[in-house]
Amino acid sequence: MTATPYVKIDREKSAQRIVRDVETLGGPEYTSSSEAICRYAYTPGYRNALDYFERALRELDFEVFEDPVGNLVARNRPAGEKVFGIGSHCDSNRNGGKWDGTLGVVTALEVCRLNAEHGLDLPLQLISFMEEEASGFGVGLLGSRIAAGRVNEEELRGIRALDDERPFVEHAREAGYEPERWQESSRILTDLIGWIELHIEQARVLQDTGRTIGVVTAIAGLTWVEVIIEGRADHAGATPMDFRLDAGIPAAECVVELERIALEAGGGAVATVGGFELTPGLTNVIPGQARLRIDIRAPVDAIVDGIVKRLEETAKQAAERRNMTATVTRLIGIPATPMDERIVRVLEESAKQSGEPYMLMASGAAHDTMCVADHAPTAMVFVPCKDGISHSPEEDADPADAAVGAELMLNVIVELSG
Repeated sequence: MTATPYVKIDREKSAQRIVRDVETLGGPEYTSSSEAICRYAYTPGYRNALDYFERALRELDFEVFEDPVGNLVARNRPAGEKVFGIGSHCDSNRNGGKWDGTLGVVTALEVCRLNAEHGLDLPLQLISFMEEEASGFGVGLLGSRIAAGRVNEEELRGIRALDDERPFVEHAREAGYEPERWQESSRILTDLIGWIELHIEQARVLQDTGRTIGVVTAIAGLTWVEVIIEGRADHAGATPMDFRLDAGIPAAECVVELERIALEAGGGAVATVGGFELTPGLTNVIPGQARLRIDIRAPVDAIVDGIVKRLEETAKQAAERRNMTATVTRLIGIPATPMDERIVRVLEESAKQSGEPYMLMASGAAHDTMCVADHAPTAMVFVPCKDGISHSPEEDADPADAAVGAELMLNVIVELSG
């Protein structure tokens, strides 16, 4: 960093405001469930959450509006002037907690408050993206994908609500939006100098290593792979062991080998066999087919590609050894998103000056920041969540950690906005 003085905030005061916001947004008028936070696009609880943020931001003299599909935007500069973007999402999954996403918007609001309290006059734009969690329409990162131009007209018109299977565009119109103008949503990203999103880690690395802050260096790329092994279904009692073409055996070998492959790949790679299906699935029948659904992630695309290649070799060799066949198909592939080196560097310097323990780390989960990165330099800040629990009513975090995050974000924006 330059000689710009480090801005120290009243962390206790910030933490009190942050927890007040989070707890308020965890109340019954902000969720459709009595047992969890269930809040997604165009529902009454979601509308109430947007209104809450709008009131708070107008008190700070921000201009507040919603784009043609419902992304909430607040600016303290006129359109066309450069601003630094902050925010996240305030929707939840259908059995969610108070902190995932919402903490990022609440902390962004706190940065706006701190900007006013310290008389910094920083150029800010807060965004709360709609439908990050895919709870309403089955498509993750929907609001940020629309703003980034990662969808087209045909895709958008094909999206349907999970509740009633009616088109997304119909629901958007009924909520008062103009989805036919969806391409204009890109304007909310055009003036950005940079972007920072704060989020709970959704894992337990920070907790278990005693760190307050994670400075994210990259968001992992994601590939889903399907492995199908074709054997032969036979009677489980009448077929001798050496006459069998049991598809479950090479499938099991793939599961065990995948763990070794991912560990050897290193670089933050993870691999999960989330689906293991045997056909016909009867106790007294030898499986004639095995189907594996596999999730592979790493912050570097070449690592993901290497794991997929070795998995394909493993599956085919394991099947061929037993006179069976294996096919390996990539179902989806999302490239890794490196964070901006300059913002990461300034975040790290601010973390050092904060006096709090921190670490550099990759994000294994997807975030709206991946889409913003198509248009502006981006970074993320992680704070711990208790026992790594997320997407659950048991989700919990410490507002004091978020206050540190707000202080870091404030100092980065001071440095990078000139």
